[in-house]
This record gives sequence, structure tokens and C-alpha cells, in this order.
Amino acid sequence: MGLLSWLGGGNDRQLAADRYASRESASDKAARKRRSGHRRSIAEAAAAGEKWERKDRARDRKGGWRRTDWSD
Repeated sequence: MGLLSWLGGGNDRQLAADRYASRESASDKAARKRRSGHRRSIAEAAAAGEKWERKDRARDRKGGWRRTDWSD
């Protein structure tokens, strides 16, 4: 592609396809980031739930603010 090739005109779609063929499209990149962020947030939410469960069980075993007869 020469410096002044844009002066000649032509098929813009073909020029873009040739020039950006090896690149990931912006919409594909955004979708990939959205999916990876979603997976990351699921793991964080699960870890937070587990942490809460552990604290809740410890409170129950210690005799916290409520009394239960659960043996777990």
C-alpha cells in the first residue's frame, strides 16, 4: 500500500479486509472481554458465598446470635 494509494479510490471493503485481516475485530474483542469478565465474577461470587458459609458455620458452632441443633 503506497503513501498516496487512497487517492486512487477503490473498494474500501476489500482494502480493509486486506489491511486488517490478521487483527481481531473490535466487536469480537469486546465480546471476549465480556465473557472473561463474566467468568471471573462468577468465581468471585462463589468464593464470597463460601466465605460467608464458613463464618456462619463457625458462628453456629460457637453459639453465636442464634442457637441451632445442626451438627455440621
